[in-house]
Amino acid sequence: MKKIVVLFSGAGSNLAYLIEHLHHRKLIIAAAITDKPEAGGIVHAKAAGIPVEIIDAKGFESREDFDTALVETIKTYAPDLAVLAGFMRILTPLFTDTIRAINLHPSLLPRHKGLRAIERSFEDAHTEGGVTVHWVTSELDGGEIILQKRIAKAGHDLHSYTQAIKRIEKEALVEAIEKILAL
Repeated sequence: MKKIVVLFSGAGSNLAYLIEHLHHRKLIIAAAITDKPEAGGIVHAKAAGIPVEIIDAKGFESREDFDTALVETIKTYAPDLAVLAGFMRILTPLFTDTIRAINLHPSLLPRHKGLRAIERSFEDAHTEGGVTVHWVTSELDGGEIILQKRIAKAGHDLHSYTQAIKRIEKEALVEAIEKILAL
């Protein structure tokens, strides 16, 4: 069975969705890795019996030092793929040149790279927004697009648009993993 590791920084709603829809069904989530000791997603992983690795970014002098520890940790699990699901760190080539990884981004790239992507997408002149799953490279949100899912903005306020984005990003992430790993 294929193995992935999931990297997250926050509540872990995408991790929870991956656990529910893929873990022990189509693949194994070998580990859940976070850079935040207080991340809510830790609870989801522990409840599913998934090993949790906390690599607190505050404990490192540089991004490169953090990425070195992150790469070493990921390699111990020998995953087929690393999945960044709300992992809020800019990674250096120490990571991007070593680890086969995908990232979930809440806009239709190449529009709205970086932070506040949902808000910026909602406020732009386009009639549609959406989400992108892409390969992780050393260029922030610049890797090759694996897939995108779109939603119309008509009829949404920022809150309902945000909720719609959060719904489709989970589906997009599962679809991308299944596509890449041929599940």
